[in-house]
Amino acid sequence: MDVERGESLALVGQSGSGKSSLLMLMGGLEMATEGSVIALGHDLTAMNEDELARFRRENMGVVFQSFHLIPTMTALENVATPLELAGHKDAMERARAELEAVGLGHRMDHYPSQMSGGEQQRVALARAAAPRPAILLADEPTGNLDGENGEAIIRLIFDLRDRHGSTLIMVTHAPEMAQRCDRQIRLTDGEILAPEATV
Repeated sequence: MDVERGESLALVGQSGSGKSSLLMLMGGLEMATEGSVIALGHDLTAMNEDELARFRRENMGVVFQSFHLIPTMTALENVATPLELAGHKDAMERARAELEAVGLGHRMDHYPSQMSGGEQQRVALARAAAPRPAILLADEPTGNLDGENGEAIIRLIFDLRDRHGSTLIMVTHAPEMAQRCDRQIRLTDGEILAPEATV
């Protein structure tokens, strides 16, 4: 399976079909037992854990269905921390800009427990986008949200993709989200139905 630079791709299929597992393999978050995963010219399957962590930090943004925010940190600190770890001198400024971009300029000093689910997912999106990643991976990013918040997150994801020129690969059950992508690939029982299948 090939994904073009700058493309938006939806991985679709029934629960248990292997969508999230494929996404985790593509992000080097799980290791393939055979074959190879090439991202931006690098073979992820040949890297050790430290090398994979560095590669993700420098090239990928990941958004999960569960927000995975650090509860003892404010929204601003949650977004800035990966930037600081990567050595960006302007970490706080970039974190503020991303939170403004997702409509949370007024919530920067709030902790996750003080925010709604939709707001927490916006923080997670800002954190994923702040490093300006070449690849943005999203695993059911609207799965824990109601319809209105889900629609807002869909718009934000595509806005972030357009603003940073990222390649977007997302797992989704939402037809309206999949239809916004350039292409859809359907999985069933751990298999892609047909190479480069479009839906």
